[in-house]
Amino acid sequence: MSSKDVKKLIKRTLQGEKEAFEMIVKMHQQPLLNYISRMIPERELALDISQDVFIKAYSSLETYQTQYKFNTWLFKIASNALIDYWRKKRIKAVSYDNSHEEDSFGSMQIPDKQCSVVKKLELAELGRKIESALEKLPPALRELFILRHVNQFSYEEIAEIRSLPIGTVKNRVFRAKEMIRELLEGVT
Repeated sequence: MSSKDVKKLIKRTLQGEKEAFEMIVKMHQQPLLNYISRMIPERELALDISQDVFIKAYSSLETYQTQYKFNTWLFKIASNALIDYWRKKRIKAVSYDNSHEEDSFGSMQIPDKQCSVVKKLELAELGRKIESALEKLPPALRELFILRHVNQFSYEEIAEIRSLPIGTVKNRVFRAKEMIRELLEGVT
């Protein structure tokens, strides 16, 4: 569905048509849940936060500015919800240079392209190694890496979601990739 279609659904929602917002939720539910699940390992908690994000989006939909992409706005709400969750949980501050931070989350899926059994096993093993490396990233770097390489947001969109300068986003995504590469080289 195009950005224009989403904006039409938003307009219909603001006019009181609840079914229009249900369509918005269905379109964005899985990518949003994937993002939150990778940041918070407990599935039920990730579902709760996802639901809270949609409630916040619905209640503040009139503040959405149509010149911006809706999914960027929605993921900014999600990112803020994650920050609020971590603050409530009193997660300690993490240095971006600390590559040994432990924090687990849901498994990364590798698409099946009709590979041989051996290739599937190799891909599964690589997936486990990547998950292990991702778990060792500081949460702030992991979040930016996931937004860029899993959710496929542009650097500009990530900068908007996290309210960071674009250069900072690029630098931190690069550092996350380098940390993952170093961790993977140490595993092989």
